[in-house]
Amino acid sequence: MSTVLDRDIERILVSQEEIDRVTTRIAAELDRDYKYSKRFLLLCILKGSVVFMGDLMKKVRVPVEIDFMKVSSYSNGTESTGRINILLDLNRRDLSECDVLVVEDIIDSGRTLSYLTEYLRLNGARSVRTCTLLDKPDRRVVEFVPDYVGREIPDEFVIGYGLDYEERYRTLPFVGVLARSVYAPE
Repeated sequence: MSTVLDRDIERILVSQEEIDRVTTRIAAELDRDYKYSKRFLLLCILKGSVVFMGDLMKKVRVPVEIDFMKVSSYSNGTESTGRINILLDLNRRDLSECDVLVVEDIIDSGRTLSYLTEYLRLNGARSVRTCTLLDKPDRRVVEFVPDYVGREIPDEFVIGYGLDYEERYRTLPFVGVLARSVYAPE
C-alpha cells in the first residue's frame, strides 16, 4: 500500500482472494437457481456495486441481462437519512418477464433493499431477489434478509472494491476498514 493508504486503512477485512472465492460461489448458486429463467436480470445499484456485479456477471454461465439503478439514502458520507431517493430509475417495458436480482455492495440498515424489492414487485417484476457482497446484520433497522450473501462483516466503516468514502477508495482491489481518523477527525 502507498503511504496515504497506510495511514487511511486500518486493516484489510476481505482480501482479493476471498472476494474471488465469494464471487465464484455466488455465481454457481445463481447458475443453479436461475437455470430455467427466461429473462434473468442483474440489477446493479450504482455506484458501489458496479465492481462486484462486473466480477459476478463474468462468472455466471446462464444467460443474463444487466441494468442499473442509482439510489441514495445518505446525506453525508457515513450516516443514512432513512429516506430512499431514486436518482436513476429502471426503465424497462419487459419487467413483468424478468427475474430480477438486485446486486448491492453492502447491506446495513436494510432500508434500501427492503424498499427496492417492494418497489420492483409493485412495478411488475416477475420475481425479485437480492444479492450483496457484504452484510452487516448488526446494523439492521428493518426486517430484511438478503437471498445471497458474500460475507457477513462486523459493524465497521469499510471501503474498497467499489465502496467509498466521499468518492475515494472505490478502486482498491480489497475491502478495508477505514481509519476512524479519516471520517471522524478529533
